[in-house]
Amino acid sequence: MKIYTIRDIAQQAGVSVTTVSRVLNGRPDVSKETQAKVRKVMAECHFVGNANARGLKQADQAIIAVIIRGRNNPFLAALAEEMLLCDPAGKAALVPEYIDEQDDEFLCALNLLHRRRVAGLIFVGSRIDSRCEVLADVNLPMVFATVSTLNTPMERAASVSMDDRKMACAAVGELLRRGHEHIAVFGGSRSGQDSLALRALGVQDAFLNAGVPFEEDRYVLTRFTLQDAYSAALNYFQRRPDTTAAFCMSDTAALGVMRALCDLNMRVPEDVSVMGVDGIEIGRYTTPRLSTIVQPVKEIARQSVQVLSDMMKNHSPARHVTVEAQVEMRESVL
Repeated sequence: MKIYTIRDIAQQAGVSVTTVSRVLNGRPDVSKETQAKVRKVMAECHFVGNANARGLKQADQAIIAVIIRGRNNPFLAALAEEMLLCDPAGKAALVPEYIDEQDDEFLCALNLLHRRRVAGLIFVGSRIDSRCEVLADVNLPMVFATVSTLNTPMERAASVSMDDRKMACAAVGELLRRGHEHIAVFGGSRSGQDSLALRALGVQDAFLNAGVPFEEDRYVLTRFTLQDAYSAALNYFQRRPDTTAAFCMSDTAALGVMRALCDLNMRVPEDVSVMGVDGIEIGRYTTPRLSTIVQPVKEIARQSVQVLSDMMKNHSPARHVTVEAQVEMRESVL
């Protein structure tokens, strides 16, 4: 009997793997017609949607759990979908598990290990902090995509990421070279060793290199959703209308900031230049087109699955791969 994967279901139903995942997770953002089509294919293939595991289930099949920390993050969703299109090691199936960006991805992993025959783990959009200590006794190959685990105590944890500190420094450095000194930074927590903390260090590097002091009250803590970034930007720009540029640590946050500026009757880029991070597709079609740090999604996905496969099949040691990203100056920066 053929062992089907989530990719097989997506191909037969004529939808994306993300759509199949959303149907299996009971997400409301899929039309009834599409849900019916996907469930029909699942029935024909003798699949059962397991609500507890939130993925495709076949009792004798090991899985590679792909834990995506950020349900509404289009960059992470695109990255996870690219991973699901890759061929994993052996007959293990890649199964996505979406959680909120405020949830604990490490506890989620432990719960999955207790419920499923998990052969490997891929963390997408994770943070590296003290919470990861719960994985100390987990003797399982794992890969962190988008964040480096180099110089962490997790010996079995490989990683694939861009150089976040370097790229943030390059992007903010470009804003400074264009004469922007009053720059707002919309970012996350600066603690730990995750990509956001490294981007915050890159911002500091850029100001230090330019010999310009960074004003701490211009660092705006926000979640990376449109609504949260929008609200944070409304509050910030009403207090600091002298700001001439905003560096946002995700494109989603940048889009929320741009909408807030519009509602405050401030023009992008004439009044405020806006720079994002990720390179999501929609940023190429906004008005103005969003300047951003473009992460190579396909390369990160391919390398993540390949590194994990090497660890599973060949017992290879954990590797730390750095991929090349690019700063793309489009229309949202003067």
